[in-house]
Amino acid sequence: MLLNCLYIIIGVALVLAGADRLTEGASSIARRFGVPEIVIGLTIVACGTSMPEFFVSLMSALNGTPDMAVGNVVGSNIMNAMLIVGCSAVVAPMVISPSTVKKDIPFSVAASLLLILLGVDSAIGRWDGGILLVGFAAFMAYTLWQAKGAKTEQTAESKPQNIWLSVLWIVLGLAGLVFGSDLFVDSASSVAAGLGVSESVIGLTIVAGGTSLPELATSVVAARKGQSAIAIGNVIGSNVFNILLILGATAVISPLQMEGITLLDMGVMMGSITLVWLFSFTRFTVERWEGVLLIAGYLGYLGWLLSNV
Repeated sequence: MLLNCLYIIIGVALVLAGADRLTEGASSIARRFGVPEIVIGLTIVACGTSMPEFFVSLMSALNGTPDMAVGNVVGSNIMNAMLIVGCSAVVAPMVISPSTVKKDIPFSVAASLLLILLGVDSAIGRWDGGILLVGFAAFMAYTLWQAKGAKTEQTAESKPQNIWLSVLWIVLGLAGLVFGSDLFVDSASSVAAGLGVSESVIGLTIVAGGTSLPELATSVVAARKGQSAIAIGNVIGSNVFNILLILGATAVISPLQMEGITLLDMGVMMGSITLVWLFSFTRFTVERWEGVLLIAGYLGYLGWLLSNV
C-alpha cells in the first residue's frame, strides 16, 4: 500500500513535468514559425495543461477502468469550478469581463449539459465521442474567430530556443505523460482495491486532484498577481477541453461505461459551473465570500463522497 502511494506521487510528478516540458517545447517551435502568441495560448498551452487529464483518462480506459476515466474529468471539472475558483477569489476578488460572462462561461455550461444528456444511458460510445469532438471543433473555431479581432502582442524571446532542444522537450514530455499516467492509474487502482473504494470515487477525488494541480497553481498565482481574466479563463478552457476533447477522444478510442458515476456527480459538475456563472453576474465579480461558499460546497461534496464509501 505504501509503495503504491509512493508510485502515485511519482506518477503525478512525471505527468505534471511532462505536460510542462511538452507545452514549452511546442510553444517554442510555434513561435519560431511565427504563430501569434494568442493562438499559442488558446491551443498549445490550453492543450498542454489538459494533457494530464487526457493521458490519465486514456490509460484508465485502455486498462479497463472506465469509471476512473470519466471520474477524472467530472471530478476535475468540479474541482476547477468550486475549489480553484473559490481559492482564487479568496486570494483576490475575480473581475470577469462581460464577454466572458455572456459568451465563454455559457459554452462550459452547455458542454456539461451535453455530457449529461449523452451519459444518461451510463455509457459514452464512439458516436457520443464523435459528437463531443465536433463540439470541441466548434468551440475552437469560435475562439479563434474571436481572437482574430483581438489585439495581439508578440513577446520577443531574447534567445530563441534551439529547435532540437524544443523537439527533445516534446519527446521527453510525451514520455513523462505516458509513463507517469500509466504508473499513476495502476497505483491508484491498486489503492482502490486495497481499501475497498470504488474506482469512480478514486477518479473523482485522488485522480482528479492530481491532474488538476496545473490549473490550481496557474489560477491562484494569476489571481494573486491581479490577472483574474487568466484565472477564470484557465478554468473555463480546462472544463471545456476536459469534456469535449478528452472524453470525446477517449470514447472514440475506447467506448466508456460509467456505472459508478451517478447523476448526482454529473449534477454537481453542472451546478458548480452554473453557480460560478450566476456569481459572475453580480457586478461581473466573484467576491471573497462567494469564493468561501464555493470552497465549502466542494468540501461538502467531498465529505459526502467519502461518507458513502
